[in-house]
Amino acid sequence: MNHDYVSCFAEYIKGMLDARDALGYAREPHAATLLSFDKYCSMQHPDCVELTEHLVMPWVLKDGNDTKGIKGRASAIRLLAQYMNISGQEAYVLPDRYFGNPKPKETYIFSDSELSSLFSAIDTLPEDKKIPYTRQMLPVLFRLIYTCGLRPQEGRELKRRNINFQTGEILITNTKKKKERFVVMSDDMLMLCRRYDKMRQFFYEDNPYFFPGSSEGPLDGQWLNRQFQKCWQTVNPGVPKEQLPSVRVYSLRHQFATANVNRWLDEQKDLDAMLPRLRAYMGHYTLKETAYYVHLLPENLSKNRGIDWEAFSEIIPEVEPWQE
Repeated sequence: MNHDYVSCFAEYIKGMLDARDALGYAREPHAATLLSFDKYCSMQHPDCVELTEHLVMPWVLKDGNDTKGIKGRASAIRLLAQYMNISGQEAYVLPDRYFGNPKPKETYIFSDSELSSLFSAIDTLPEDKKIPYTRQMLPVLFRLIYTCGLRPQEGRELKRRNINFQTGEILITNTKKKKERFVVMSDDMLMLCRRYDKMRQFFYEDNPYFFPGSSEGPLDGQWLNRQFQKCWQTVNPGVPKEQLPSVRVYSLRHQFATANVNRWLDEQKDLDAMLPRLRAYMGHYTLKETAYYVHLLPENLSKNRGIDWEAFSEIIPEVEPWQE
């Protein structure tokens, strides 16, 4: 989406977004956030031509109880200020991690029995009154994310035209850093998608998304995660919500990666050769992102004598799960 920036910082906002776009980063959500800043400047400080602390802080701290919003504004304005300084225009840069370190998201790996119970709960989710036929839709979507190792938005925003129902190939376009890639469904998954597609075409013929939501768009991400959380609570009856291990739809992608690494270890495959394949399939930008999953299998690794630990110490990063 293109935004019209009109303040004295418009040139730098557009330049920063264009530079990030050239590097493969998405323009949103920073483009929309900086549009808010642009309007704030043009309406309340039309004569201000310097990006100062006095100008920045009231905008960043508006809606003081909205922690997520504050962090989003802080991140966007920090990037803008850094770009301005690089461009030769002095600007105030918020200190790094000004509003504290983000809490790492736990990476929870399901046991086989937990995963089986979870999909049983998904298969029995009640129909959502606002979105027709979610009982048929969600079992397919969650299985597709898991069996193909997709990022949740890659599954939600999958267009029907990007699926080859003959070969099982899927073109993934809504990717991190805009790296398109192909993944191939298993035969079972392909048969499931074919059956679902017959129903989908009858009720959602005009919606381009394979998993339609409301208003001719895809399913909402927050709504989808709430359904996943409901299923997780269903398979853990009697356990208070706050005591349950933290899981999210993205956990299915973690499960896919660790299951593959685990299987290769059991089969005594050469991880040096296999990890680059997993990297390409999952759409990771670097091998370090893929090697992160080796950290999640310490017991199996300790039993495997065929691993070159020196080589892996060089590529396995000290990475937090929220960076993926």
